[in-house]
Amino acid sequence: MTNKHKTEWKAVAARVTGVLVILVGILLAAGLCNATPPDNSVPSIFDPHSTPAESIHHLSYFVLTITGVIFLVVFTLLTYAVVKFRRRAGDVLREPAQVYGSTQIELAWTIIPILIVVVLFLATARVIHAIQDAPKPATAVEVTVIGHQFWWEFRYPGLGVVTANELHIPLSDPARPTPTFLKLLSADTDHSFWVPQLAGKTDLIPNHPNEMWTDPRQAGIYLGQCAQYCGTQHAKMLLRVYVDNPEEFAAWVRAQRQPANQDEKEAAGRHVFETTACLNYRAFRTGPDTPDEPPYSRIRCRGKYSGKSAPLDREPRRH
Repeated sequence: MTNKHKTEWKAVAARVTGVLVILVGILLAAGLCNATPPDNSVPSIFDPHSTPAESIHHLSYFVLTITGVIFLVVFTLLTYAVVKFRRRAGDVLREPAQVYGSTQIELAWTIIPILIVVVLFLATARVIHAIQDAPKPATAVEVTVIGHQFWWEFRYPGLGVVTANELHIPLSDPARPTPTFLKLLSADTDHSFWVPQLAGKTDLIPNHPNEMWTDPRQAGIYLGQCAQYCGTQHAKMLLRVYVDNPEEFAAWVRAQRQPANQDEKEAAGRHVFETTACLNYRAFRTGPDTPDEPPYSRIRCRGKYSGKSAPLDREPRRH
C-alpha cells in the first residue's frame, strides 16, 4: 500500500471515528435524559403509570424502532458511498457514470416511504382512538382544570372542592377502575396540561373545551407542567398530582370541605393579600363563576408554592 493510499484511509478512518463519537454522545445524552433520579424530580414518558401513558409508551418505542432502522439503513448506505466512491489520487477530473430512468430505484424510494407512513399513521390512529374514545364509567372522578397565567385551578364539581396547583386523584384498581376524567379550560391564553407519567399533552384553548383521562396504578406524587408557552412566567407554571389510595382521597375531600380557619388577624391578612396591586391580577374575587373561597385560601395545606418551585417551610395546616 502506497503512502497516498495510507493517507486516504487515515482520513476516512478519522471521519468515521468522528461520526461514531457523535453517535455515542447522542446515545449517552438520550440515556441521561431517560434516567430518573430517586426523588422523581425528572418525569419521563418512559416510566408510565397509567393506561394512556402506557399506550403512548408502547407507541413511542414502535416509532423509535422504525425510525432507528431507517437511520441505520441510510447511514450505512451513506458510509458505503463515501468510502467506495471517494476521490482517489490520480483520478481523472470527470463526472462518474450517470444513471437515468431506473424504474426499480424510483419504485423503491416511492413505495417504501409510503408504506412506512401508512404503518405509522395506522398505529398512531389506533392509540388516539383508544385514548380519546374511552368510555367514562359511573365510578369516574370528574375534575375541571382551568389554566390561568400562571397557575392551575382544579374544581371537583361532584365533590364541592376547589383547589390550585396540586391535583389529588384516587388510585385506580384494575379490578374496580376509578379513572379520573379532566375537562380542560383556559381563562386567558393557550396552555398545555402535561404529566408525562400519567398521560400525554392536551392543550387548554380559550372557548374550546378539551378532555383527557388517566387511571394511575401506583400511588405517589407525579410532576407536570404547562407545555405551551403562555407568557413571561411560563416556566413557573408547574403542577403536582397526588395519587392517593381511596381512604386517603376520601380523607382529603373531607378536609377540603371544611371551612378555612378565620379570625380577625387572618381576615385582615386575607384582605391585604387579595387587594395588593401586584396580586389582584389573579382575580381573587367571589361571584357566580368563582367559589366563595378562592383556591389560595388553603395555601398552607399544600407541600409546595407555585407548583413545586418554592417549598413551604412548615408542616401543612389550614390557614
